[in-house]
Amino acid sequence: MLGFPSMMYYFWVCLEYHQGSLIFPTSFSKDGLVQFITKEIIEKIKLGAYPTAFAIKIYMGYVLFSFILAYVMPGPVVQGLPIPYLKGKRLPYLCNALSSWYLTLVTAFVLHVTGIFRLTSIVENFGSIMTVAIIWGFTMTTLVFIFSFLTGTTHRMSGNLIYDYFMGASLNPRIGPVDLKMWAECRVPWPVLFFIGVSCALKQYEARGYVTAPAAFLVLAYFLYTNACQKGEECIPTSWDMFFEKDGFMLIFWNMAGVPFTYCYSAIYLSKLEETTGIAVTHGKAYTIFLYALLLCAYYVFDTGNSQKNRFRMEQNGSYIDRNAFPQLPWGRIKNPTYIKTKHGNMLLTSGWWGIVRKPHYTADLFQSLSWGLITGFGSWLPYFYFSFFVVVLTHRVSRDMERCAKKYGKDWDRYCERVPYIFIPYVF
Repeated sequence: MLGFPSMMYYFWVCLEYHQGSLIFPTSFSKDGLVQFITKEIIEKIKLGAYPTAFAIKIYMGYVLFSFILAYVMPGPVVQGLPIPYLKGKRLPYLCNALSSWYLTLVTAFVLHVTGIFRLTSIVENFGSIMTVAIIWGFTMTTLVFIFSFLTGTTHRMSGNLIYDYFMGASLNPRIGPVDLKMWAECRVPWPVLFFIGVSCALKQYEARGYVTAPAAFLVLAYFLYTNACQKGEECIPTSWDMFFEKDGFMLIFWNMAGVPFTYCYSAIYLSKLEETTGIAVTHGKAYTIFLYALLLCAYYVFDTGNSQKNRFRMEQNGSYIDRNAFPQLPWGRIKNPTYIKTKHGNMLLTSGWWGIVRKPHYTADLFQSLSWGLITGFGSWLPYFYFSFFVVVLTHRVSRDMERCAKKYGKDWDRYCERVPYIFIPYVF
């Protein structure tokens, strides 16, 4: 819980003051380490990442605005999966992310063009806003943890205070119609990431009078991912996170601070490099076109793969609704899907992308994240942090899922693996 925030500050120092180069102590003696931490990290944090009143207004203003929209905006109500500890009760989820997202985009545009709030202020105050997000991540975790005890909604507690704080105490903390776990997963991290990318591009436009292809690429990449989360929100109530994962530090901090302020390293790297050196990263036409094509192809698999799986699940759950949110891509819904029905009653999808590989959305995620790094060139590893992190996380998650499913489904899982033998890439892995 302390390690990841510390890493975020270290990477921020590298981006803000060293053009993305990783820095190390000149000596690994006690004095050398103390001097490195105090001079290179702590003093830099005080200088450029202090939680100013302006930064608090920016970040917490958006958090509050986002929550209000989640509370009042119109949207369909989708039933979640039956929850065992509630004796099979299915909770309702107000899915108004799409209307909230469109209103947020309009509001941001108006604030920027009128000068009430220039979006370039985000990258100009990136360090301070990141600190506010980190503080809020701990604060919200603590509030939800205490709230769970006060309302008697603790669930699957281990008895270890630190572990329970990290994993969470409550499964479905709510304020009115707002499910805090779904709100934190969908409404805060991705729009913040998108606006960081927009801020960097606008900063470049103000300085140069145009936006380079790499900067535009990242705005497009962040928009596609953010928009996908908002337009597909009705698929989230039946997901594993909603059904099983408790709402603790792991999810809350990651969504409030981790995702938006680490996945943005590509955009921040390009912006800070240009700001300090005057050099804007550009590439040849063929390389640029290749990366745009890679991004769009990976996004297509990501969008339709997630849509196929979740719409199939919603159809089986009786919660499917037909929505025409932009963009609706071909093959997003499988008609007459094939599947293997297990002895437990679960259905393992074997149609669409899911009949080609077992984890098509992971494959697409990896290629998208790789493209986010490749568009920046090879001057720093930090733009590849997202990709590197995903490789580790998804590899662990897949091995865990394969083991869990093999144990749960037994021979039915063996039949499924025979039907769909590849995990990520056909005939490769």
